[in-house]
Parts: sequence; structure tokens; C-alpha cells
Amino acid sequence: MKIYFDKGPNGTAAQFDAPDQVIEAWTPDDVPAALSALAAADGWLAGYCSYELGYALEPKLADLMPADRNLPLLRFGVYSGWVEGALPDAGGDIGALHPVWSQGEHAAAIKCVRDYIAAGDIYQANLTFPIDTTVSGDPAALYARLAAHQPVGHGAFVQQDGPTILSRSPELFFRTTNGAIETAPMKGTMPRGATPQEDAANKAFLSSDEKNRAENLMIVDLLRNDISRVSKAGTVKVPDLFHVQTFATVHQMISRVRAELNDGVTLPDILTALFPCGSITGAPKVRAMEVIRELEPAPRDIYCGSVGWYAPNGDSEFNVAIRTLTVDGDRATLNVGGGIVWDSRAADEYQEALWKARFAQF
Repeated sequence: MKIYFDKGPNGTAAQFDAPDQVIEAWTPDDVPAALSALAAADGWLAGYCSYELGYALEPKLADLMPADRNLPLLRFGVYSGWVEGALPDAGGDIGALHPVWSQGEHAAAIKCVRDYIAAGDIYQANLTFPIDTTVSGDPAALYARLAAHQPVGHGAFVQQDGPTILSRSPELFFRTTNGAIETAPMKGTMPRGATPQEDAANKAFLSSDEKNRAENLMIVDLLRNDISRVSKAGTVKVPDLFHVQTFATVHQMISRVRAELNDGVTLPDILTALFPCGSITGAPKVRAMEVIRELEPAPRDIYCGSVGWYAPNGDSEFNVAIRTLTVDGDRATLNVGGGIVWDSRAADEYQEALWKARFAQF
């Protein structure tokens, strides 16, 4: 298993290759032993968790595990170190995008989410759907082309036995440094404008829009709660709220939550407390995940999971695997979606989801 990170342990591109050991779990029964092996590993860890690992980490969700997954629940290599990363020349191509859900099917699912909100089951659910496409060329060259097309802060490329993962994620799941943990939930999206004036207006709208702020704040509160499970009492802070960051194709609203970790916290402890990231579930988290499983048309696999690395000294960085392609031969899947709240409009939400697929359109 070979994993390339746009931003590795020293802040520049890094590659992990030829692991001394591979730790993986395909079924819920495999997960406890895999987590124990991660905690005991002697070396650098680099790998990924599929979204469905969350079903195995939460006993209330155990019965929701889908059988038709394409990836393990988790897979990590244990490495003696890493080297400076390099990509081949940009190349490859992506064909036409074919959403699995029509706008009408998406609207019907949103109605169900709103019914659950009206009944008091949830406040928000992150509703997503797959998009099928075709690809050509070397996956590494295609990743390089995607990276040049839209630079992001948390990109990762995973080559393994099985589907190749091309993650162009702009979202940090968590970062640990010197005993502190930070997460940066991303919730709230507007497209880039066709003119500088329209672009500035879209950014200003997102910054002040009450609906997007409410969605973002719900997830900030959820993550404050999750982080508190592994953090010292009184240290959970929100140093940045409702910041709007601009990318090549969209503006995104991002907040930051920070805390001091309890002594002795391991990677499995953090995953058990936080995974999956609340920004891609909704709130309350467990009930939102039940609603997602009921409504979505297919397993998410790596989408909304996480790819990252963990150092022997406890430093780490993991993304939220959004804007992510899974490539198998000449076929590929990416997923898109967004947070649905009571005042969400179905037509707007479908359009926003398709905006997010622009990272894969040249």
C-alpha cells in the first residue's frame, strides 16, 4: 500500500511506501483487534477508515452494516518512515458525470429528512448520493491533474490491492500536535461567481446567511461534545467561527474547535470518540446516521471516511474524505451531498450538491 499526502508531517508532500505491516478490518468483528494493533504499532501509521467503520464503533448502529461494500472498514500500513512525495506529470481524464439520484429522487429523500426533523428525531442530516463516471489514464497522473485543477489542504492518494482512492479534500477531520487536538468542520457552501462582483457577493452572502450559520453551529456543538471525550476538562475552545474560505470552484464556511488531549490518548481513542466526523452525519449524530442509512442509495465506503497519518510521537493529520474519487479500472465513483435542515429547499440542495462535483470536471 502506497499513500501520498499533499501535506505530510513536515507540511510538504510526503509518501509512505512498502509498509512493514498492514492492519485492516473488513467486518465489525475484526475491528477490536485492528484497533488494538494500531495502538500497539511501533512506527508511523498511514491509511484510511471507511465511513461504515462508524457503524462498528457505535453499538446502536451495529445492525446497519451494509454487505455490499467495496473497501475494508479500516486499512493502515505500519511504516518505518516516509519520504518526500512526488507526483507524475498531470494526465488522464474524467468522463461525463451520471448522478445515481435524479432531482426528483433527491427531493423525495429531503422530504423524508424534513419529516424526521418535524417529528423531533433530528435537527440536521447530511444527505448524499453517488455519481458514476469513467476515467482514463494512470490514476496517479489523474490525481496530479486534479491537484493542479483545484489545490486543497488535505489531499491524499492511496494505491492498494483494490480500488484506488483519489481524495481532493478541503476539510480537516482532526490534527494533533504537541498534545493538542484541532478539528475544522466545513458546513455551508456557495459557488464561485462568474465575475469578481458576483463572486464577492456570493462570499458575502455565505458569511452572513443565517441558514448556513445555523447548520455550521449545529456541527460545531456536536464536535465540541465529541472532542470532550478525549480532552482535558475545560480546554475545549472554538477559536474560529463561521470563517469563509475560498476554493477554485466554491466558497466554504469553516469553524475550528480545539482542545488539550488527555494524557495517553491513542489514535484508536480518537477514532472511537470522533469518527465519523459530525460534519458529514448531522445531529444528533447517531440518529442522523440511522436516517442516512435508511435513505441513501448505496454504502459510502471511503466517501465521508478519512485518510491520514499518525506519527510515533502522537502528532497526526486526518482529512474528511469528501471530494473523493474511488477508481476501479476505467470506472469511478464520487459522492456529493449536503446538510439538510428544516428550511432547506430541495432544488437548491440538489444544485449545491452538483456544484461540489466540479472538482472532477476539467
